[in-house]
Amino acid sequence: MDIHGTTILAVRSEEGTAMAGDGQVTLGQSIAMKHTAKKVRTIYKGRVMVGFAGATADAFTLFERFEKKLESHSGNLVRAAVELAKDWRTDKYLRRLEAMILAADAENILLITGTGDVIEPDDGMAAIGSGGSYALAAARALKRHTSMPAKDIALAAMKIAAELCVFTNENITLETREREAK
Repeated sequence: MDIHGTTILAVRSEEGTAMAGDGQVTLGQSIAMKHTAKKVRTIYKGRVMVGFAGATADAFTLFERFEKKLESHSGNLVRAAVELAKDWRTDKYLRRLEAMILAADAENILLITGTGDVIEPDDGMAAIGSGGSYALAAARALKRHTSMPAKDIALAAMKIAAELCVFTNENITLETREREAK
């Protein structure tokens, strides 16, 4: 049986970036196995937020590799993401890993996949997982029609997604990173 059931959302605004993830893990199509999983974490000296959808062990393997890439590129998120994506696509072991990563710092949001993709969203928002499209739609509506900060948009959008998607719950983990004053 497939274990899944994830919603991860990242939202960027003038103040910084917020990343939220729900806590639900589902076995198959109907059995909620866990309600309080933590699928959003910080890495690289607390500067980078990462969230995952897919197999947990695979995601943690990728997080470890990604943190090493961040260290070797002095915390440059974009460069580290490109290097991870290259390795993920070409390495025989890594290629078999089944996960997606959403990575962000105060300035950037990136979707990283095993097919070599590193995608930066045009509108400063991205989501992955079973409930990702619900959370993303809610976040876009909130951003267009309110002046809420990224943190509040992420929380409200995740709650809306939980109302609509059976694979999303309201046990939300939220991480934020503020932009440095210029």
